[in-house]
Amino acid sequence: MRHAQELMTAPLEEQEAVFLRVFFVGKENMKMDVILKDGSRAEQEFTDKEGARTFRHTTSHILAQAIKRLYPDTKLAIGPAIEDGFYYDFEFKEPISSDDFAAIEKEMKKIVKEHLPLERFTLSRDEAIAFMKERNEDYKVELIEDLPEDAVISFYRQGEFVDLCAGPHLDNTKYVKALKLTSLAGAYWRGSEKNKMLTRIYGTSFPDKEQLKEYLDRIEEAKKRDHRKLGKELGIFTVMEEGPGFPFFLPKGMVLKNILIDYWRKLHEREGYQEISTPIILSRKLWETSGHWDHYRDNMYTTVIDGEDYAIKPMNCPGGMLVYKSQPRSYRDLPLRIGELGLVHRHEKSGQLHGLMRVRCFTQDDAHIFMTQDQITDEIKGVMRLIDEVYSRFGFSYHVELSTRPEDSMGSDEDWELATDALREALKETGREYVVNEGDGAFYGPKIDFHLTDSLGRTWQCGTIQLDFQLPLRFEAEYMGADGEKHRPIMIHRVVYGSIERFIGILIEHYAGKFPVWLAPVQVKILPISEKFFGYGEEVLKKLKDAGIRCEMDNRDEKIGYKIRSAQMEKVPYMLIVGQKEEESGNVSVRSRDDGDLGSQELDAFIQKVVEEGKE
Repeated sequence: MRHAQELMTAPLEEQEAVFLRVFFVGKENMKMDVILKDGSRAEQEFTDKEGARTFRHTTSHILAQAIKRLYPDTKLAIGPAIEDGFYYDFEFKEPISSDDFAAIEKEMKKIVKEHLPLERFTLSRDEAIAFMKERNEDYKVELIEDLPEDAVISFYRQGEFVDLCAGPHLDNTKYVKALKLTSLAGAYWRGSEKNKMLTRIYGTSFPDKEQLKEYLDRIEEAKKRDHRKLGKELGIFTVMEEGPGFPFFLPKGMVLKNILIDYWRKLHEREGYQEISTPIILSRKLWETSGHWDHYRDNMYTTVIDGEDYAIKPMNCPGGMLVYKSQPRSYRDLPLRIGELGLVHRHEKSGQLHGLMRVRCFTQDDAHIFMTQDQITDEIKGVMRLIDEVYSRFGFSYHVELSTRPEDSMGSDEDWELATDALREALKETGREYVVNEGDGAFYGPKIDFHLTDSLGRTWQCGTIQLDFQLPLRFEAEYMGADGEKHRPIMIHRVVYGSIERFIGILIEHYAGKFPVWLAPVQVKILPISEKFFGYGEEVLKKLKDAGIRCEMDNRDEKIGYKIRSAQMEKVPYMLIVGQKEEESGNVSVRSRDDGDLGSQELDAFIQKVVEEGKE
């Protein structure tokens, strides 16, 4: 797990790697010859995910080779590919800085131009240890010593440089036509704070310079849209040193949050959900029954009440189970759809915290559907339709992944197979294309994850549908069937926003703070030219508020140009300038955030226009 020091100095794209993915579709469908892990040869394309990872992993070896040429006493640790780039960890004899990047990049480009072929060879475990000890590579020796006695260890050679590596790799350095080192940070060896702090160098690479430029331009644009910066500037949220990972929502942020909540409630009322609220703190016995105490304990906050262990809920589902069991249920009650906007707490390491994207407490827009086996497909399809409606409302496209059974799971093979097949069938019937994400399901069941795409092409995992046979079994939930016998319900866990806080962070970056009229915390700002026209400004303000428009008046003793610039910086959709001409005519001079000066308009007509925009 990474430490706070590392993440604070890591580049924006790496900080967000856990929370987003930037899929860059290259213009050039370049084919590359690669050496696979078993030593065989194949052809990959950079536009394929695996091809890009092979490409960038080879670039990390080029970086390591350049470092060994420039700083021969440096010790090598690990150098994997990551989303949209790579990194390599080093132990330098003397510290380096980003000022050294130019010289390192120059050496890397030299290696590329040398067209060095890569060669894979293997050694026994003992031979590999001796081989790395000769090179004084202590970290490599430690990695090899952790492997089984009978392991066959693979290495890759390029020119004079040799590295311990499982592969795969490009078969030649010539393919890496464009590369860039982006930043450096500290990184504990093997992620443990007990180990030595190494220097991690981040970079990225592409088959041509145009693709690299487009990528770097997008990263710069992402920095401008950083929700942490805009959230503070727009008065939406802040994080205090007294509560790292526990965001404070400011007045405008609460307006935005409540708009999302109101929208959620209307949709769920329409779809037949019943809203509940369950306690934040519940006893250890509950979490043992649900399996969270065994599978999720390290992420839970605990306390002792009256001498007994309790936990602050990291998830809403066990409380939902208790609500289901609070009264007898019949097959006539099913499907039973229960929704909850529950505040949950999860212990995240300090190095993982990131604005609203990764926090320690958040509002989960949970819902749990209890149903019979023959209702599974229809209920999943209904949830998919609801999620599609919400994402379309915000202008997001998305793709779907089916996540299957993880290693740390509970339940029988039969239940897992049945649940996974049910999700596949629902996806098939909706005609929705999907990819399989092996081993990434919840510990209690497989799931469908929805990855939405924002205006910069970045993807965010938000909505999810998890099919669960285990919790109803563990809680001994039942319903009376039409045959007069007791049966076990099946349960769907699902979220649409995922986390309201995180969804707000995504929206800030998606819109760059320029929210559409229906979502803007302040829809209209009234700007009197001077104090003399505050009275007319108040009249306009009252009319707007009476029409349900969210508005403010800037009554500061400032020039009108300053007020306009301030409102523009606040990204308010409409500004109404009022002075003598407007007061005499009963009109307003309208200025749009996006389109500039719109001229004089009759106030009632303007109000009607904003009301209609708010409904769209």
